[in-house]
Formats: sequence, structure tokens, C-alpha cells
Amino acid sequence: AEQQASDRAHRIGQDKQVFVYKLITRGTVEEKIYKMQQQKQQLADQLLAQTSHIAEILSEHQWESMLAPLNVAD
Repeated sequence: AEQQASDRAHRIGQDKQVFVYKLITRGTVEEKIYKMQQQKQQLADQLLAQTSHIAEILSEHQWESMLAPLNVAD
């Protein structure tokens, strides 16, 4: 959704440069979400590139981490 919003900020025919700033405070839920989004994007890029087998991309620990229930206390 955020990517779509930043894409809409620069529409076809726009002649001015567009800047999108994302401010994230350390130690917040937003920071955790941002880190998860980065990991998810990296994983998707690796899987779509298909440069290696999925077992080589994700370790057992990463699988467990991805499939673990959310810990609301963190």
C-alpha cells in the first residue's frame, strides 16, 4: 500500500521531482514492521530470481520464525 501511494505521488506527465520520506522511530512497532517488510522483500526477490533452491534460501530457523505465532508482548 505504501509503495502504491508513493507511486501515485509521481503520476504520468509530472515534471517535478517527488520525494517520499519514511520516518521510523527506534524501538516501536513501526520499526519491527519495517524490518519484517525488508526481510519479506528480500525473500521474495530471492525466490523470484530462482538462483537457488528454497532450502538454500531459508534456514530451518527462518522457517520457524516465519511460521511462529506473533508475540504481542515484544
